[in-house]
Amino acid sequence: MSDYRNWDQLEHAHDYLLYPENIGENLSLDETCLSNGDVYTILTNKAAKGRKGALVAMVRGVATDAVSGILRRLPHRKRLSVKTVTTDLSSAMMLTVRKVFPAAKLINDRFHVQQLMSEAVDRLRIRYRWKVLDAENQAIREHRQKKKEAKSKAERERIGKWEPERMENGETLPQIVSRSKHIILKHWSKWNEQQKTRAAILFDKFPKLLEGYSLSMKLTDIFNKKSGPDEARLNLARWYNEVEKFDYMEFNKVLDTFSNHSTTIINYFEERLTNASAESFNAKIKAFRSQLRGVADLKFFMFRLARLYA
Repeated sequence: MSDYRNWDQLEHAHDYLLYPENIGENLSLDETCLSNGDVYTILTNKAAKGRKGALVAMVRGVATDAVSGILRRLPHRKRLSVKTVTTDLSSAMMLTVRKVFPAAKLINDRFHVQQLMSEAVDRLRIRYRWKVLDAENQAIREHRQKKKEAKSKAERERIGKWEPERMENGETLPQIVSRSKHIILKHWSKWNEQQKTRAAILFDKFPKLLEGYSLSMKLTDIFNKKSGPDEARLNLARWYNEVEKFDYMEFNKVLDTFSNHSTTIINYFEERLTNASAESFNAKIKAFRSQLRGVADLKFFMFRLARLYA
């Protein structure tokens, strides 16, 4: 406890922590929620690999002016020594990097870019899900009406109870569309046998969903290929044109993101750095919070965190 009371960052620990000695050439910027909805921006050093020396800064909030105001307290010379900073696709995060690390190359995390595309495909799946549910409800209404208009008991018995159409795997179409979320969110090579069967039925019924999924997988393949920035730029331009021709509103956000951030997305192919270390660090913070059964005393929590990772 004496270490805690003499801690040099105790006074402002609720609002920020700064450890300039932990700055390295390659940094990650991310955000995490600690308690009661309080969001903190976290700057980490990739070279520390999530261990001691990883934490460079933690700042309460995500607003660019507030966060960059604190981060600019880091020595100017050290900030200029930073070569790369990876972030997600948040405009606030990207602006913070540009303000604080003017000499650094900004890299958008490839997995957030891929996630954006996967979410677009999933929104298309949801559109089809509502369509098949509407069709099923309409079929039920028509069946009830037909039974209601039957002239005799024998005719009503002949009409019988409404039965949904079952596909080759025994599931109804609404069930298949509803249960296919995890299919379209991962690469086809990772499907199990049940998912392969379900996907075959799904894509046979909805060929446009197959087209959207194929475009998503094509983006993953571009990122996976060991190509340089010039080749990647050409591949992404061709892919962009295909998405544009696909012309489904669910993919407009993807197109806008590539239009607005093409340079920072393509920067990945120079260094092949991602924000995975930041995501891993966030997971460690959450696990630590769980071990302590929450954050009762925020300053003491920050002290414990700093002792582990700063």
